[in-house]
Parts: sequence; C-alpha cells; structure tokens
Amino acid sequence: MAVMPTVLVGVNIENKPNFMTAAWAGVACMEPAMVSVAINKVRHTEKGIEENKTFSLNIPAAKDAVVTDFCGLVSGKREDKSDLFEVFYGKLGNAPMIGSFPVNIECELYHSVELGSHNLHVGKVVDVHADEDCFTNGILDTAKVDPIVYSNANYYRLGESIGRSYSIGKNLKKP
Repeated sequence: MAVMPTVLVGVNIENKPNFMTAAWAGVACMEPAMVSVAINKVRHTEKGIEENKTFSLNIPAAKDAVVTDFCGLVSGKREDKSDLFEVFYGKLGNAPMIGSFPVNIECELYHSVELGSHNLHVGKVVDVHADEDCFTNGILDTAKVDPIVYSNANYYRLGESIGRSYSIGKNLKKP
C-alpha cells in the first residue's frame, strides 16, 4: 500500500457542514492550482460535492489523529460531526473548513471522474488557509504542520528532512 496524506474533506449538505476522513488525496495540477480526492460513491460526502460543486481539504496535525479517525468511522448521514470543530468559511461561502487544523484548502469543483467504486474529484484551489505558527522564514514548515500520513491501515507522523528536492541529486556521478 502507498503512503498518503490524511485529510478531512469538508462539504455542506443541505446547508450543514460535514467532514469525512480520506487518504486518497493530492496535488493534481500546479497552474492553475488543483487538488484531487477519491471518494467512495456510497459516502454521504458525495452528496455535498454534487449539491454545491465545492469542497475543502483540511490537513490535520498528528494531535488530531483521534478526531480524524472518528470522522472516517461515523457517517454524517447518521451523526452531526460539525460540532467537533470550529467551522469557518472562506471565499466560496459553502466549503466548510476546520479552524484548529494547520492547513485548509478551499476548492471549487473543476471535474469529476467515475472510476468504479470511487469518484475522483478535481478541485480548483480558490484559497489556502494556513496557521501562521506553521511557517519558518515565510515558508510552510512541514515539521510545524505535523501532518498525519496513512499507510497500511495505520497513521504515522512524518520524520526528518533527508534533503532538498531537485538539489541533492545534482552531485550524483554516473559510473
């Protein structure tokens, strides 16, 4: 199994915020900025994406692991999970985000693809909200975000940096 970021997908369903845990999410495009998330078609969150054509990806810190897991266990169809969080809205006005999470990505639905059991939703990034405490010298610091990583049915915390991308390989000498 792959190593994937853990996010909470935020949607409004009948004007009520709902959050669902997902691990199949990531960057889809740099320009314009887009992200994607794959969601099982039977999930209640699908209704919110279809209803509003918006969603958010909320990045929890490791300290949020229990509530993050809970949001994947309990369906918003049966239980209101919005009272677990300080919910806020940004530019779109209908993509709920979690105030206590270090990073929130506000998205307008760009495209959806049916892939079998899941729909892949591509969202155009409208805005990114990040806690100022998570920056070092004006750059988002992954160690300060302390994101949750999912792999093999377990949650993990990221480790130390091992080198700068597009840089550490420059000195490799081919035989």
